[in-house]
Amino acid sequence: MINMMSEPRWNPRGYVPHIDPLGAIQMVTFRTRDSLPGHVATAIDEHVRAMPPSERRDELERRTDAYLASGHGACLLGIPAVAHIVARTLRHYDGIRYHLRAWCVMPNHVHVVVTRADGFTLPTIVHGWKGYSATEVNRLIGRSGALWMPDYFDRIIRDDDHLWRAVEYVHANPVRAGLCGRPEDWEWSSARNHALSGPPAP
Repeated sequence: MINMMSEPRWNPRGYVPHIDPLGAIQMVTFRTRDSLPGHVATAIDEHVRAMPPSERRDELERRTDAYLASGHGACLLGIPAVAHIVARTLRHYDGIRYHLRAWCVMPNHVHVVVTRADGFTLPTIVHGWKGYSATEVNRLIGRSGALWMPDYFDRIIRDDDHLWRAVEYVHANPVRAGLCGRPEDWEWSSARNHALSGPPAP
């Protein structure tokens, strides 16, 4: 059973507010810098701005995810060696600074379901993922400059059913994008390590 512990920690970063309570399971999405052109981001922002606040964040995430899944930008994460760097980076401190519930590296974005450990904030964890992986990717392919957008989306997992649906969503991302036939066929995710016949352990 999911237990929401400790005090909420709000992290306003740009136009996406973040909350970071200790003990919470969170679904995080971060993307490459060229995955969402400025004019598309502006159009999405203008559309959701007219919506009621209770619906705005969900619609922003839904529209952004849909655009990302269509595979825009250079899709550097689709290069196997680059995807390997990102996957290795995510797993490096698993069980130490955080606990990974599920993850998936897509060609231009990354989904993670994670619980942070005491003493480590979610912004610090995500910053570490992006900073280290960007350095290694740039070295590998001989590029320079920013790889990732500075912000990220995060969502608190409400209960066990929400956790199961979040894990299923993360693992099914490559299938929805037409990249493979089954979640476990995608090499750059945790789907192969999960039994998809039932909810993940709380």
